[in-house]
Order: sequence, then C-alpha cells, then structure tokens
Amino acid sequence: MRVPLSWLREYVDLPAGETGRDVQAKLVSAGLEVETVEQLGAGLKGPLVVGRVLAIETLEGFKKPIRYCQVDVGQANGSGEPQNIICGATNFAVGDKVVVSLPGAVLPGGFAISSRKTYGKVSEGMICSAAELDMSDDHKGIIVLPPEYEVGTDAIELLELVDEVLDIAVTPDRGYCLSLRGIAREAATAYGLPLRDPALLDVPAPNAHGYPVQVADRIGCDRFTARTVTGLDPEAHSPIWLRRRLQKAGMRPVSLAVDVTNYVMLELGQPLHAYDRSRVSGTIGVRRAEPGEKFTTLDGTKRVLDAEDLVITDENGPIGLAGVMGGANTEIADAQTDPETGAVQGTTEVVIEAAHFDTVSIARTARRHKLSSEASRRFERGVDPEATSAAAQRTVDLLVLLAGGTAEAGVTEIVAPSAPRTITVRADHPDRVAGVVYGRETVVRRLQQVGCDVYGADTLTVTVPSWRPDLRDPNDLAEEVIRLEGYENLPSTLPQPPAGRGLTERQRLHRRVGRALAGAGYVEALNYPFIGAEVLDQLGLAADDPRRDVVSLVNPLSDAEPALRTTLLPGLLVALRRNDGRGTRDLALFETGLVFRATGDEPPAVILPVDHRPSGEELAALNAALPRQPRRAAVVLAGAREQAGWWGKDTPVSWADAVEAGRIVARAAGVELIVRQDQQDPWHPGRCAALLAVVDGQEILVGNAGELHPRVTKALGLPERTCAMEIELDRLERAAPGPVQSPHVSSFPVATQDVALVVDASVAAADVEVALRAGAGELLESLRLFDVFTGEQLGEGRKSLAYALRFRAPDRTLTAEEASAARDAAVAAAVERTGAVLRGA
Repeated sequence: MRVPLSWLREYVDLPAGETGRDVQAKLVSAGLEVETVEQLGAGLKGPLVVGRVLAIETLEGFKKPIRYCQVDVGQANGSGEPQNIICGATNFAVGDKVVVSLPGAVLPGGFAISSRKTYGKVSEGMICSAAELDMSDDHKGIIVLPPEYEVGTDAIELLELVDEVLDIAVTPDRGYCLSLRGIAREAATAYGLPLRDPALLDVPAPNAHGYPVQVADRIGCDRFTARTVTGLDPEAHSPIWLRRRLQKAGMRPVSLAVDVTNYVMLELGQPLHAYDRSRVSGTIGVRRAEPGEKFTTLDGTKRVLDAEDLVITDENGPIGLAGVMGGANTEIADAQTDPETGAVQGTTEVVIEAAHFDTVSIARTARRHKLSSEASRRFERGVDPEATSAAAQRTVDLLVLLAGGTAEAGVTEIVAPSAPRTITVRADHPDRVAGVVYGRETVVRRLQQVGCDVYGADTLTVTVPSWRPDLRDPNDLAEEVIRLEGYENLPSTLPQPPAGRGLTERQRLHRRVGRALAGAGYVEALNYPFIGAEVLDQLGLAADDPRRDVVSLVNPLSDAEPALRTTLLPGLLVALRRNDGRGTRDLALFETGLVFRATGDEPPAVILPVDHRPSGEELAALNAALPRQPRRAAVVLAGAREQAGWWGKDTPVSWADAVEAGRIVARAAGVELIVRQDQQDPWHPGRCAALLAVVDGQEILVGNAGELHPRVTKALGLPERTCAMEIELDRLERAAPGPVQSPHVSSFPVATQDVALVVDASVAAADVEVALRAGAGELLESLRLFDVFTGEQLGEGRKSLAYALRFRAPDRTLTAEEASAARDAAVAAAVERTGAVLRGA
C-alpha cells in the first residue's frame, strides 16, 4: 500500500515538521512494515511553469517528427516574451496548456535544463512529459493541462511534484490498512492525535426507489448498496489533484468515473464498481455462476466460470465477477465525438455498486482464474461491511462535484442480519501474555483506540469494530495492546531450558556420519524433501517398488513435486547434474536426512485445537497418523577420485568408492559391514553391492551401493559411470554394540601376516573374509583385501584373493609362533567354509 504523506495529513494533523522517515518510525513501532519512504521530486528545481502554445512549426528532413514551438510562459522568464522550444511530441496543438521547464531548471535524475542549439534551432527550455517529471512511466506524449490554469503558474505546486510516499507491506491479517482510512487510524493512534474519519458521512436511508437489486446468495454477499447518478458530462476529466493522488498510490488514471471509484477504494478501503446504466438490462442480481458459463472481463479475456464463482448479473447474464473484476459488456464508455454532428457521446448515467463479499469465495475465484486485482486483494483480507453505504455516498458526491451529475433519490441497500462480534477477556490477560503489568486502564484505552467498545471491570466484554475481522479471541486483543504499547518495551527474557542429557544417540550418530563423510572429501548438499512421479520413472523403479508408495501433500509448493521423498538419491542426483552442467566435473556429494515411507495403515490425522495445548492423547493420535520417517545417509560420485598430475593419470570413481562410502558411515556407527553382490534399482545389475549388518545374530540389509544403471544416467542427464550409495542410519544404530568407544592405542607392536587363497570365481570375497575373521580369533586387529588375481596358471574359473592380516595382543608382544598359529587357524576356517586352497601350497 503506497501512502502519500500529503494525503495522509488530510485525516491526521501530523506535526508540521514530521518527515516521512519520522512517520515511518512511528508506524513501524505500531507493528506496520513500512518498507521504504520514497522522496518524490528529490532534486527538482524550478522554474517549472504552465505555458500556452502559441505557434508550431514542423521541421522537415528528420527521421522523426520535430516541432519548433512558441510557448507563452507569462512573466516566468523575466521578459514576457514567448519561449522557442524544440519538441518531438505530437499530442498537443496550438492553444493547449503545457508544462514548460525553463533554463536553470533541474528535473528528477539531475537533468539540468539550458538553452542549446539542436536541429538547427535554439531551444530555450523543454516541454515536459509525465515520465520526465517522474509522475508516471508514460512516454507517449507531453502533459496537456486543462485550459483553466493561468500561464506562468508554478507547475511544481500545481502538479504536487514534491511529496513523500510510504510503501507499506500489509500483512494478510491487517486488511484495513489497505486504505488511507486504516493507515490514518494507525498514525493517529501512534501520535495520540484525533482522526478525521472519511467514512463519517451523512448517508440517506434506503428506500424503494433505488435501482432494483436481488441477492440470491446472502452468504456470498451479505451487503449490497446501489446508487445512481445521472446527467454526467461525458467530456469531464479527472482533476489534476485526483490523478496525482492515484499516481502516487501506484494506480493509473483511466477516466473520471473509474478514477473516482479507485480513489474512494484507496480512501475508505471499500472496492466499488461503476456500471454504464444504458448497458445494464433490468434487475442487478448476485448469484453463483452456472457450471461452464462464459463471461468476458474488463481485460478482454473470455473466462469459463466455475459453480463456486460469485457473479453480478442482469437479465442478459453476468456483468461482473464479484469482488474481482467487472465485465466488458457494461464498461464505462470513453467520450467520443460524432464526426457528422459534432456531438460528444459517452457514459452519462452510472449505477454504483458497493458490496461486501465472502473473503474465502473471492480468494478462491481470484486464484482459480489467476486474476488478482486491487479489489480482490482487499476482499481477501477483509473489508469493513459497514463502509459500503459511506463509500457509495462518497462516490456519488465526487461524481456530482466533478462531472456535473445529479444523484437520484433512490437508495438500494440489502443487508443480511448480523450481530457485532464480542469477546470476553480478563483485564490482566495482556499482562500475562506479555509478562508486563499494563493495568486495566491501559488495556481499555488501547482497545478503544483500536475501535473496540469495552465494558466490565475484572472481566471485559469487548465489541470488535466492523473493520477488524481479524480480532477473534483474547490473544488477538492482547496482541493489539502489546503492539500499541510498543514491542520494544517488552523485556528480553531468556527461556530456561529443561535439564537434559544433551543429544540423543540418534542425533550423535547423525553428526558423526556427517563429519566422517566430510572428512573423507564429500561435500554436503541439502535438498528439498519433495519428489514427483517422473523422477521415480527415471530411476527405473518397478511398479511394485515400495519407494513408489509416496505421501502426497495437500498443498505442495510445486505441482511437479507433490510428494515427500522416499529416497535421498533424487535430490542428490539433481544437485550433481546441476554442478556438472556448470563445469564441475569431479563431484562427491552427500546428504543425511529423513525419508518418508507410508505403510497405508496410518489413521486420518486429527485437527488439533488452537485455544489450548493439545492433550497427550491428541498428540499421540497425531503422531500415529504420520508415516515412518527413517533417517538415511546417501552419497553420489562422478568424475575422478584422484586428479591427474605429474604423478600420473587420474583415477575415475568406481563402484568400489561407493561401497567404501558405506564402510565410512558404518565405521562412524561402530558397525562392521558385510558386503555382498546384489541387484537393486537404480544400480547396475553387475556393479551393485548389498550392505548388510548383524542385528541380534541375523544379517539385515542396511543399504546399497554401486554404479548406477546406464539407463538411469541417460534419463537423468548424469555423467557416465555415476556411482551412488544409500544407507539407513536407524538400522545401523540397531546393529551398533553401544556408544562408540574411543580407539585404544596399544603400546605393543603389530604382527602382519599375508595370505593368498585360491577359490572358485563364484565365491564372494566377503564370504572368505567372514571365514578368515571367524578363524583368526581375538588376536586379529584388522583384515584387508589388497589383491585379486586371475590367470591361466590358476586354471579356468579360479581366482586368487590376497589378504593382509594384522594381529596384536593387548597385553604382550606376540611371538612369531602365535601370529602364525592365528593365521593358520584363519586359513583353515576359510578352507573349510569356502573350499579355498592356500596359494603355493
């Protein structure tokens, strides 16, 4: 909402020295968000005067029209002689009054005016357009003034070029501030000054002689006022003061009737509409639209209406989309001159509509048709229903004054029965909410300043004013008292946290995993937890894959991603693709977070109360309606694992790096992973590993790792051989032996034994590793596969696996015999379980 300070002063006698910045500070203290204070006319310097065009000479030989004009500026130039001015505009003629900047003037933007030679003539000033004076963005032509203004009049004062405009961001609950009346009320309260309410008008009582109106939907439209003005001068134009106020408020002047309705809307906050009476047939009605009914709005768009749309009608059908936009079929006609008779034709009779519509209905209609208007913005936030009569009367008065019209005696007013809202609140309730003792007198005074009627002693009965539909419960009233007393006066009190034991084990694991992956060179990439069906198709997930059982959002941020993620991979892969497309080829990204897995057995969610804290049963019912939310970690890799340099070629990432990422996560949880070959979407069937852990003596799947399927990389636009790993942290936590212990550094030396075993090619290295660990016993500190060899000397279908075994005792130095015995026991176990043969034996 743009509020000119000069306009605001009409309703509140602000101190003479108050600047826009001072008013901004007061309004911000009262809880309004004043974003900027625009200084109109900053740097503007005269002489800037009204001139009359005496003669026009068109200069030939140029690519665009150039006119050499003689302009009478009176005694403003000190000599009384006409000014000779070059001008490229063609929208004025001899005898027109224009705005002239004389040499020595400085226009907005620091543009200095001087006499200069151009187009072979000396130009002694400039004839100004609205854009050059920073009045609007209109570059189409210069300003042509009404003929009644005298030559030589100061145009800076005439056009109100110097002003301050406050740009206020109005929150949805403060709809009354979308008007000068509402802002003036806040300013009057902030300064402790009286308010001249522009809605306090003498309004005639409704009678049976007004324009016929029939409201079929009293819920959608609970108040409708109609007034008629006849005898309008079709040639009448909006005066300069009216046009300037609209321009400063951010609206474009159109025609007198439209400008007046817009002006009253800005002044009182009540949207209005003026219909050309000659184009309205019969009774005006308010009803819901017929399904599929068609209607053309003022913007020229033909719209198909919905059954929930509220429309204004006459005998021929819709003439307006209620509370949003009028119809083209009853638009106010522009004045036109008949070429044969010379008579001026245009709208001479108007029917003025001032109505109050249901906020939800208007909001849905505006969004359904993607048609946000100044009227719909106000109805969505709440309009004062008691202001309709005053707004209609104000419009009638202005049309009579400015267009020479006559107000018909008939007044139509349809009002649905309603009672003012009352709220019962304890007098000390704001004290208890704010932690400050205000006292009853302060509470009553502040509520009365808001416009409430207050009765009672310890318990107050508060009648809410009609323009504050947002005041619905005691907390709303407490907020009004607190904001008017000043948020800055509230004491700063640090909350006392309850005693606890710090982070839970789940939270500690989450942090350890993040630190471990970051330490291994991965970069964390946090993504939105939303996915769509398209990315699940691109991952190649089967129709019965549990990851397709998504939880859909009722109000998603994007129609393309309407569901909560069931896997972390889509977000990470999109991030990898984005970075790869921007030239970063070697990538290692990770993310830890929740996924959402619905079982289908969740009960419907309960609606929690807002007037008191939910009970334990209500919170338990709400939690029961939530899907499972396991915590996971995932990584994606592409490009080179090691950069190329003088030391040699680069090393591209492979499935083994993804598996190692899983081991890094497992080590952070204190769990030893078991790795086996697997087939799982979206991984390559021959380069996919299952990551398993032992829980209660049984192996459970905790994740997968490997290289993505080529079809997936192609569908998602990823680099070739992209690898990924995803692991469930909650299952790792179950497999952990307990809190992670700090590593023990032994003072005794390690004994290293290497062993190479020949097995069938079908035997997994992980199975051999499990057998070696089982046979080696407690002395085994670590085991690592460091070589895999195949060749003719081993025979077809055979391979050699070489392991490095590290033995250490916690209390002594191992002898060679003890280390060899442990190695032999490990080999024996591998021979027995896997059919291995010691290489070279």
